[in-house]
Amino acid sequence: MRVSHRRPAVRCLTALSFSLVALTGCSGAGDGQAAATTPGISATPSASAESTAPDTAPDDTSSSTGAAPWSGTKQFVQIEDARTSDGRTYLSVRPAQKKAHAQFEAWVIVPGEGPYTEVSMAEDAKVLLSVPLGDAKHPASYSQAEFVDRLTAQSSSPRLLLGYDLSFDGEGRVTRLQSLYTP
Repeated sequence: MRVSHRRPAVRCLTALSFSLVALTGCSGAGDGQAAATTPGISATPSASAESTAPDTAPDDTSSSTGAAPWSGTKQFVQIEDARTSDGRTYLSVRPAQKKAHAQFEAWVIVPGEGPYTEVSMAEDAKVLLSVPLGDAKHPASYSQAEFVDRLTAQSSSPRLLLGYDLSFDGEGRVTRLQSLYTP
């Protein structure tokens, strides 16, 4: 193959690979939910950002026994709203995608489509926030109440540019929430 044809061919193959992975990542359970991240592929911007990259375990590891949506999985989502009721935190989420930023050690969030689903957080769920919700580029620990306050202080437009890696327990509750650094 001539050198001038290699780059376009690699781009086409890469695009085809991502398309196939996205198509196979959709759930077939009839719930209308698409897999939020690409299983087995991690798009880390650089080695220094690798520590903030999510685990790359397969997204859909839940059984088909009627368990809660996303039980035992890791998902990449947008969060439209968050609230606290009766001592529990609830999030309104929908699947999204993330891409490494071309010029910075950051992420670009590709908004999802479709309805939001309400999920609850486990009482002891870990919350890690980065800029713009957190105070620093690297994730730091915050309480669930601080997260709700910081998220709801944002208007709805900037919320669409934020993305989160969520880990769910076997009952479908969020056990870990990490916002991704976006400039």
